Amino acid sequence: MSGGRSFLTTGVTALAPAIWGTTYLVTTEWLPADRPLLAATVRALPAGLILLLFTRVLPTGVWLWRTLVLGTLNIGAFNFLLFVAAYRLPGGIAAMLMTVQPMAVLVLAAVLIGDRIRFTHVAACVLGALGVVLLVFKGTAALNVVGVVAALAGAACMATGITLTKLWGRPPGVGLLPFTGWQLTAGGLVLAPFTLAIEGLPTTITATNVLGFAYLISLGAVISYAIWFRGIERLPALAVSVLALGSPIVATLLGYLFLHQTLSMLQLAGIVVIIVAALLAQPRPAAPRGADFPQDSGAPPVPEPRSPLPAEGRRSR
Repeated sequence: MSGGRSFLTTGVTALAPAIWGTTYLVTTEWLPADRPLLAATVRALPAGLILLLFTRVLPTGVWLWRTLVLGTLNIGAFNFLLFVAAYRLPGGIAAMLMTVQPMAVLVLAAVLIGDRIRFTHVAACVLGALGVVLLVFKGTAALNVVGVVAALAGAACMATGITLTKLWGRPPGVGLLPFTGWQLTAGGLVLAPFTLAIEGLPTTITATNVLGFAYLISLGAVISYAIWFRGIERLPALAVSVLALGSPIVATLLGYLFLHQTLSMLQLAGIVVIIVAALLAQPRPAAPRGADFPQDSGAPPVPEPRSPLPAEGRRSR
């Protein structure tokens, strides 16, 4: 992949975690209170069904169980745990705990895919975690045990989902939209029974709730997950996982703009550190052919053939 195309792919992929960074604000301001299962199910299942109706492609063979695994990790379990953490923790604290996710991807990608662990990769993980801590940590923040466990488990689900999605790829001939629809539908179907059994359906839904659910279905699921899976296909697993740290940046900026939260110089420094970490994790463009040879032809110099000795020279020997 050329440098320009790689940069464009990175920028487009970063839009997905940026959209997910708005989840904290939408959850607390627009959705019914204390219903993480309902929020996760309504986010995933309608979006998946819409894509299936639009593409009319269903998984077959080995992709039946692979879709169930990926849908559970990437969508079902991850979204449920994300909403539990969002309800029980300040958005920034949940994001801080999620920074273990790139570190888990670094190890899983090395074991399952064979990706080499480089110093820049380790540095990107450490800087990413440091940046999020600078961005969101407040010593007076109260920690809820359930919320902490949910955030860490969500990070593990996301790391495993990214790695397996990269490892298995996409079935031949299946487009990005149906592949996204499979996972959203599978994740939503996994969540639906638990939603009905544990939370049930709300007795009242306000216009604000409808607006929040519509936002999560469209931008928060259909568009963002299609972008995300496209990025996983085209970028290394670690490069994608570090981009997910963009979510707390967006969550913090939205909290400052709409919830009257603070934005200090230390937090601004954290934003810069996260961006540096994301850049470190991105793949380096391959050097153009002939880059080591300054000749106009782009090829190494070829030694000239030695001229034969003149006839008189041969006779004189």
